[in-house]
Amino acid sequence: MARLVVMGGGVSGHTAATFAKKWLGKEHEVVVVTPNSKWNWIPSNIWVGVGEMKKEDVVFPLAPVYEKAGIDYRQAKALSIHPEGKDGDATPYITIEYTGQGKEGQRDEITYDYLINATGPKLNFGATPGLGEGSQLGKHTVSVCTADHAVHANEELQKVFEKAKAGEKQKILVGTGHGMCTCQGAAFEYIFNIDHEAKKAGVRDNVDIKWISNESFLGDFGMGGLHMKVGGYVVSSKLFAESLFAERDIPWLIGAHVNKVEEGKAHYELLDGSTGTEEFDFAMLIPPFAGVGLKAYDKGGKDITDKLFAPNGFMKVDADYTAKPYEEWKASDWPRTYQNPDYGNIFAAGIAFAPPHLISKPMKSKNGTPINPTPPRTGMPAGIIGKAVAKSICDRIKNPDAKLHEASMAEMGAACVASAGKGILSGTAAAMTVYPVVPDFDKYPGTGRDTKYTYGEIGLAGHWIKHILHYMFIYKAKLYPGWTLIPE
Repeated sequence: MARLVVMGGGVSGHTAATFAKKWLGKEHEVVVVTPNSKWNWIPSNIWVGVGEMKKEDVVFPLAPVYEKAGIDYRQAKALSIHPEGKDGDATPYITIEYTGQGKEGQRDEITYDYLINATGPKLNFGATPGLGEGSQLGKHTVSVCTADHAVHANEELQKVFEKAKAGEKQKILVGTGHGMCTCQGAAFEYIFNIDHEAKKAGVRDNVDIKWISNESFLGDFGMGGLHMKVGGYVVSSKLFAESLFAERDIPWLIGAHVNKVEEGKAHYELLDGSTGTEEFDFAMLIPPFAGVGLKAYDKGGKDITDKLFAPNGFMKVDADYTAKPYEEWKASDWPRTYQNPDYGNIFAAGIAFAPPHLISKPMKSKNGTPINPTPPRTGMPAGIIGKAVAKSICDRIKNPDAKLHEASMAEMGAACVASAGKGILSGTAAAMTVYPVVPDFDKYPGTGRDTKYTYGEIGLAGHWIKHILHYMFIYKAKLYPGWTLIPE
C-alpha cells in the first residue's frame, strides 16, 4: 500500500487529493494535511466583503467530505519535509503541528511515498509596515483573502457607508499593498463591487473611490496584459480596463509600491522615483504572497531548505530557473510536470510552486525598488495543475515507469469571470478567457497569445455565469454525484 500526502486543502490540494483517492481506491492511502477546518471558495469572498453573501455561503466543513471520500484528514500545519528520512530509516516524512481535532499544539510525523506541496501562499502582511498592523485583521487596512477577512471588510465598509449617508464625504482606496503583489484580480473585482453597492445605497456621490496598483498599466493583471476579442474587435486589456474604470468615475494610480501604511494614510513610491501619500477612510489592500515557511532537512538533520525551495519560499520544480534577461525569457522556461528535480516523489501545485520568472515585464523605480506584479497561479490553473499532478502520482504508484502528465501554463488556457457588481438584474461581470496563460511569442508573434481563444465580454450574462460557477464549484468540492464531470 502506497501513501500520498497532500499538504494543503485549497483549490489545488483539494482537487489533487479527491481525484487521487477516486483513482487509487481503497488499495492506497491519501492523507490531507491542512490547518483549516473549512474549505473556502475564495472567488466569492469579494461578495462577502460587500455584504452580498454570508461567510456560510462560501465555506463548508472539510471533515465530513474527507470522511465520505476515505481520505485521512489531519487539521494541522505542515512544518518540515524530510525527503531522505532519518539515519537508520530512509522512509521520507513530514512533521506537522495540529491546529484542531482536539490535538492543538501536538506534533507528529507522517511518512509518505509521494508528497504534493499545495500549501498555497503565506499572506505576507509584514512586508509593508502597517499593512494589517501585524495581524490579518489589522486596524489600518482590510483584506478579502479569506472568508473571515471578507466579513471584517464588510463590517468596516458598512461603517463608511453609514457616514456617507449622514453626509460625511468618505475616501475609499482599493488595490495592492506592496510593489510585488499578485492577485490584482480580487482587488479589481472588489473595487467595482464597492462602486455598485455605493450606488445601490444611494451614497456614491459622497464616496470617493480610488485604485492603487503595482501594475505598470491598467489591465496588466500579472500576465503582461493581453489582447482579446471584444465585440468582434481585438482590443488590449489596457483599453478594456481603463474603460471600466473611466465609466465608473474611478481614478487610478499605477506603478505604485505601497511602502508604509498609517492610520488613514498609505505612503507609496512610483516607478518614476517620486513618492506620495493617499489618504483614506477605508482601504482594502491585497498583501504580497510568500511561501508558507516550510523547512527541509536531510537524513542527518542538515538544513536543505534552499535545495527544495526558492528564496521566496515556493518549491522548486521542473522549471528553468536560470537567471536571464527579460528578452531571453521563453514559454519553455515554465514547468510541465511540477516534479521536484532532486526528489522525484515530491511535486508542487498551485501557488506553492516557484515560477521561473515574472510574466509581466520586470520594472524598477528610479530608486531601484522592484515594482511589478508577480505571476498569478490561482483558480483554474491551480485546479488543472493539481489534477495533472495527482494523475502522474497515481500512474506512478501503479507503474513506476509511467510517463508523467503535463500541464504547462504556457500551453494552458484559463477562464476568469470578474464581478463588477451583484444583482439579479443589475449585476455585471467581465467574462474573459486567455490562451495561453504564459505568453509564447515564438508561437504567437506580437501578442504572445492566440486571439481566437482570448476574448472578453461584460454584462449581466457574465454576472450570472459567475453566480452559477459559485454553486457549481462548491458542489464539485463537496464531491456530490457527478462532481468529476465539472471541469477545473
